[in-house]
Amino acid sequence: MKTTIDRKNINWENVEKLPTTNDMLDNLYGKEGTPQRESFKKEAYSYYTGKIIEQARKEAKMTQTELANKVGSNKSYISRIETGRTEPKVSTFYRIASALGHSVVLTT
Repeated sequence: MKTTIDRKNINWENVEKLPTTNDMLDNLYGKEGTPQRESFKKEAYSYYTGKIIEQARKEAKMTQTELANKVGSNKSYISRIETGRTEPKVSTFYRIASALGHSVVLTT
């Protein structure tokens, strides 16, 4: 069932009072530049990196063990990367990307 919204009936004053994403992040993790916010960012990047690797591995129809063997690691390490509990070194990230049939390109 498709829902349509009648924009004429929206109370825009209330919408403008809604907190922004930055407001919510400030409230939960501190202002930009604070140690708490930087810690959150690091954890978020680790999680996001892990999810990218997990998705690519699944698309390659490869198990964690198979990927680990291709990059000279173990299943436990791949699992920790995919869940964001650890972040691979750049060299390991390149090996993982290559093992999954991808390449890493840096642009400016």
